[in-house]
Amino acid sequence: MSLFLAALGLMMVFEGIPYFCFPTQVKSFARRIPEVPDNTLRMIGFVLMLIGLLIVYFGRSLTENG
Repeated sequence: MSLFLAALGLMMVFEGIPYFCFPTQVKSFARRIPEVPDNTLRMIGFVLMLIGLLIVYFGRSLTENG
């Protein structure tokens, strides 16, 4: 459970960085999201999930074996 809470907290930190550092650009980007086709957003989401899973897998394997 502590690993889950640590991961959730870290995700929130990374999610908050653009809003803190570039609020104007985030607003501009958010206005353009409806123009992006659904399939493109799905593909971006899928790729990001795969990358996240790979990072978790390699991070866990490095800490358990090293």
